[in-house]
Amino acid sequence: MPFSSLRSGRILTAAVALVGAALLSHAVSAQQSGATFDMVPGAGIASCLPNAHGHVSIRSEGVVERMRIDVRGLPANAQFDLFVTELPNKPFGIAWYQSDLETNSHGEGHVEVVGRFNVETFSVSTGGPVTTFPPTHMYHLGLWFNDPQLPFDLGCEPGQAKPSVTPFNGEQHAGIQVLNTSNFPDNAGPLSLVK
Repeated sequence: MPFSSLRSGRILTAAVALVGAALLSHAVSAQQSGATFDMVPGAGIASCLPNAHGHVSIRSEGVVERMRIDVRGLPANAQFDLFVTELPNKPFGIAWYQSDLETNSHGEGHVEVVGRFNVETFSVSTGGPVTTFPPTHMYHLGLWFNDPQLPFDLGCEPGQAKPSVTPFNGEQHAGIQVLNTSNFPDNAGPLSLVK
């Protein structure tokens, strides 16, 4: 075989290998598609916790998504409760309890949750002892103080005579919301961006 034919064959083989690697790389990145976005302070929180911030990254893993939430600027060594919600602010609509989140001594924390957190995320009640409602998409996230006393003591509820109690934890005795996704429209929350 002439040298030029051998050289051309090696170049063609190398080119095919590079194209194959590029296609495989594209398939892997397509499999791991998702979204990243921020969570912002809830009503009145910026005045008592001016550095409160959350960052969310969602990665598709086939039939489920892996969602990681990192928070900072929150009270140290505190407990919080994460919900997927229909609306980012009151009245919140339908809400789904997702996970606990705890901060460290610097007011930072993170949690990772595996579930369905994409454009198909919805709830439905076709009947039962309490209520019936049609399929309802839930594209927002909210994070609540687990202890109602903590935001009250921090001055997050000025003018209140006592702490507000909300149902947003496992015991249905939580505090107010600290972070949410109200930086997105009510009907187009960030989970609607995850395909």
